[in-house]
Amino acid sequence: MIEDDSVALVTGASSGIGAETAVQLAEAGADVALAARREDRLREVAERVEATGSEALVVPADVSERDEVVRMVADTVDELGGLDVLVNNAGVMLLEAVADADPANWRTMIEVNLIGLMNATKEALPHLRDGGHVINVSSVAGRVAGETSSGYSATKFGVNAFTEGLRQEEADDGLRTTLIEPGFVETELADHIPDEDIQDHTEEMLQEMDVLQPEDIARAIVYATDQPEHVSVNELMVRPTGQAQP
Repeated sequence: MIEDDSVALVTGASSGIGAETAVQLAEAGADVALAARREDRLREVAERVEATGSEALVVPADVSERDEVVRMVADTVDELGGLDVLVNNAGVMLLEAVADADPANWRTMIEVNLIGLMNATKEALPHLRDGGHVINVSSVAGRVAGETSSGYSATKFGVNAFTEGLRQEEADDGLRTTLIEPGFVETELADHIPDEDIQDHTEEMLQEMDVLQPEDIARAIVYATDQPEHVSVNELMVRPTGQAQP
């Protein structure tokens, strides 16, 4: 459970789900380390965290670079005094059909969505045992692959598998794991889709329904952290009510 002396580290905290999660964890009483590449945006989120009365630590980091991940975790522990909750939220969604895909985009998604998450978890583990909590933000695309999402889904299927393996390995040490699988959420992810036709189609789908907001997913994350230590919420899939397709 989040207590007044809890420390959380949130990656991808400069906007969207990460930013809202950081603020809601702070409202629950945690001090929060904010990690992402855009330092200016992190400082804006830090002001919101500090307005709750909690401490904020800005840790500029690119999770695709292992040395930066190592520094990110070390700085959090050194500056905030420990680590209780790791929220692996950083991610990119570069949707393309396989025949048209740029393999460099596949590599980027693998390095950010999957390898970065795995490295952050490995570095955090020595500090998280004894009641620690790892929360990995995946996607509905980690359950069901669709056309143009093959590369993205491959990374999210990997996140799901990694999280379940971690759960089994660390259960005896009291580590809790939670997999968060959002459906359509209004974030910056769609802005980075390299194929303009796919980007337009995605934006049309987002406009046709009452989609989730980042704070909706943040509430699900805080809910998982707010359970007694003997309760581990392992998976939460959250879709907009109007999202019929997977």
